[in-house]
Amino acid sequence: MATSSIANKMNSSLGRTIKTVTVIGGGLMGSGIAQVAAETNHQVIIVDQKQEFLDKSLNIIQTSLKRIIKKKFEQDQQGGEKYFNDVKNRIKTTTNINDAVQSTDIVIEAIIENLETKQKLFKQIDQVAPKHTILTSNTSSLPITEIAKDVQRQDKFGGLHFFNPVPVMKLLEVIRISGTSDETFQTLLNFGKALGKTTVSCKDTPGFIVNRLLVPYLLEAARMIERGDATPEDIDTAMKLGAGYPMGPIELLDYVGLDTSKYIVDGWKKLYPNEPSFQASELLNKIVGEGKFGRKTGAGFYNYKK
Repeated sequence: MATSSIANKMNSSLGRTIKTVTVIGGGLMGSGIAQVAAETNHQVIIVDQKQEFLDKSLNIIQTSLKRIIKKKFEQDQQGGEKYFNDVKNRIKTTTNINDAVQSTDIVIEAIIENLETKQKLFKQIDQVAPKHTILTSNTSSLPITEIAKDVQRQDKFGGLHFFNPVPVMKLLEVIRISGTSDETFQTLLNFGKALGKTTVSCKDTPGFIVNRLLVPYLLEAARMIERGDATPEDIDTAMKLGAGYPMGPIELLDYVGLDTSKYIVDGWKKLYPNEPSFQASELLNKIVGEGKFGRKTGAGFYNYKK
């Protein structure tokens, strides 16, 4: 135990301290990452294409903060107001990527899941960011190695996969590629802990840990309906009461978004055509083809329209 403790301390000292965080993409994930970073005393810059997107991002953060403050500072209104203002003042926004990375310690990309778009973005950032800046992607489905293909600083590239909603979900998957240095990887692990997350180390494999297990499970639930093995309701009830899951797989598919799940598995199938667990569900394809993506469209496997 003593030897292990000493080793952990030595490893921990390898990493650099992250003070300034640049988040590229101000959507739900980007907003959540920015909020958590600001709440843990980091200076944050959010970057997006238009000011209206940034205004929406700030609104998402402020709404979330108010919910937290209502619980955390129930008996201390003054303390709550100070907390809100302190966090808000740590967040800046810009539409200029080059300006946003001039003095940052880490870049976290949380934009659309499109490989070419991400590659182009990181090639640009790599050319203008300081040498010490670590570059990371929050992708849930694309290979980190491919995203980093055109980046020179391979030793300072990795993955940080957060879970939605970021302020609530405690897990952070930390992914290293073959070029990631020990110092960079330890810095990412330390940064995750500084954000209040529990970190797990992952290799750059499809879906990392959570989605690699989760997506095939969701697909098999859809195939069970295809084969007539069970109804959506019975599948969900069985997994909630029999396995203790808080949500059944069909409910979860609708919650995540059927289009999102299809996009992930289509990408994996393209890369690994012979992997049985990555085979498409014809029923899922059919429902998505009808424009039913789950809760966000009011219909998926279930109908959510009143």
